[in-house]
Amino acid sequence: MPKRPEFINDEIYHISSRSVGDTVIFEEESDFYRGIFSIYEFNNSDYVSIWKRRREIMFQKRQRRTLPEGLPEEVAVNDTRNKLVEILAFSFMPNHLHLILKQLKNNGIVEFMKKVNGGYAKYFNEKYDRKGHLFNKFYPVHISNEDQLKNAFTYVHANLISLIEPGWKENGIKDVAKVREFLENNKRHSYPDYIGKKNFPSVTERDFLLKIMEGAEGCRLNVNNWLLHKKEIKDLRDIFI
Repeated sequence: MPKRPEFINDEIYHISSRSVGDTVIFEEESDFYRGIFSIYEFNNSDYVSIWKRRREIMFQKRQRRTLPEGLPEEVAVNDTRNKLVEILAFSFMPNHLHLILKQLKNNGIVEFMKKVNGGYAKYFNEKYDRKGHLFNKFYPVHISNEDQLKNAFTYVHANLISLIEPGWKENGIKDVAKVREFLENNKRHSYPDYIGKKNFPSVTERDFLLKIMEGAEGCRLNVNNWLLHKKEIKDLRDIFI
């Protein structure tokens, strides 16, 4: 197992967090939504009460319905989080989670993952009458250059292909058009938001990667090239985890 890198502020890391024994933890839609809620709400160095935050969000939704005509909804949402990281990308698989994170505070990634994994485990164990740890230790890879970041972006979002084409990583894509449509319309990752399809826009910080990828069309192009030429791409060890 590779040694865990030192986490440095303003540096970017590809993170994978897998369940113990490959337990299926995000298959149910309600569990996936709780996972999304967790990575947003626990991105906060302050204490977070999920129960309290859910009540606040319901209140905000009621307030938005009473806004004067023409007033942007955004004014009713007060994001007061003291962020630990910037979430650049995410992908939820049935038994694990991929993230691309930029650390903002000292020990931010470690604290963020501790909150996310611990909070979700508490929810999952209570829901399914389960005890014990839910996640293994998370695995990080430091992103050290632009090419590696582009590959990580594409790899994280392409992970969901395994749900419709098992073995694609070894054998390539059989039906590129089907896979392309699947990726562009799947809610379980941040790719739709990068190509202009609203999904969970408040969860990710996209400006930096959109600049690196040369906009929404650049994101599409990189993913499409990956789908067409996956078997020809070499030396992916620096992003696979």
